Amino acid sequence: MDELGPVDYLVIEFPAEQADFTGEIGEELVRLVEAGTIRLIDAIVLTKDDDGSVEAAELADIGDLGPLVELETELAELLAAEDVDRLANAMEPGSVAGVLVYENLWAAPFAAAARRAGGQLVASGRIPIQAIIASLEADDTPEGRGA
Repeated sequence: MDELGPVDYLVIEFPAEQADFTGEIGEELVRLVEAGTIRLIDAIVLTKDDDGSVEAAELADIGDLGPLVELETELAELLAAEDVDRLANAMEPGSVAGVLVYENLWAAPFAAAARRAGGQLVASGRIPIQAIIASLEADDTPEGRGA
């Protein structure tokens, strides 16, 4: 546990008819794990019906895992029912989302050094790429440049 890196989660939502976790997405996730960039701790698929009801499925419960079959046996199944409910609140009705919980192995040595030095993480965050793109696009307009 002393060498544990920061642990993050992602919820990636798709319209129900476009959800495909076994193609390019699965291949890229396997690449990140094999490269030692991340360690996948848990992964589930959430389905939110039009009426707002939610179903959660572990990877083992999904038929064709494609490249994800390599990762499925290593998962800790960390997420509890309360976590699923909280994560599903961010989803739109009629959508499907992949939820990933992963350790940032690339940051583990730095995090361990900070803990050994008496430091502790007191805040972290993530800026959604959509917000960065919107900000950059706003800066590119005449109004954003002060013209």
